[in-house]
Amino acid sequence: MDEYSWPDNGVEAGARSREAWSATCLALPVGTSLTGEVVGRQPFGVFMTIDNAPDAIGLAEITAMPRDAVLPLIGTRVSGEVIWHAGHNYQVKIKLDEWKAST
Repeated sequence: MDEYSWPDNGVEAGARSREAWSATCLALPVGTSLTGEVVGRQPFGVFMTIDNAPDAIGLAEITAMPRDAVLPLIGTRVSGEVIWHAGHNYQVKIKLDEWKAST
């Protein structure tokens, strides 16, 4: 599985995320509930846009996913909770609400 469709094909998403990192962390502290759209799938999890945080990159990793769960498809609207800020790659780590219900 290797599906990725980040806006701008990801070319500028990383730079925008890096520039907005401080503001992103302030706007989305750990414990914040959020919604967004899945824009990429990888074997390790799904990337997502985050509503009201256009320069943020969200990542819901399989390490937070119950064993019997399935990764959501690209284009799926999801909700979740911020569980960590990964400053080394400017990603907001998210646990999806559908994964909480299964644990």
